[in-house]
Amino acid sequence: MGAYEMMVHLKQIYQEQAQHERLEVSKTLSQTRLVEDSLVGPHILKMIGYVEKLEQPGFPLGQELATDLILQSLPGSHSQFIMNYNMSEFNKPLPERLSMLRTFE
Repeated sequence: MGAYEMMVHLKQIYQEQAQHERLEVSKTLSQTRLVEDSLVGPHILKMIGYVEKLEQPGFPLGQELATDLILQSLPGSHSQFIMNYNMSEFNKPLPERLSMLRTFE
């Protein structure tokens, strides 16, 4: 096997691995839910971690989609916060949104 073929083979292996990791992280991100009466801080930090992990292999979600996924992961007890958030159309980075949720909590 020549150098070119070896590079192509290695690229294929790492692309498949990155694709599998992206699938697993995106699946976890979309299925993660905050348990009622649990602290919102650790949950949001975990969600932000998933978003950042997806961005590493070059698959940016975008701020709006990331926010939507995080808001969807909150239980019904946070519906007032979600409604206020959507009506105000905040354009803040994810860590600032975490601070807002902690204040609500």
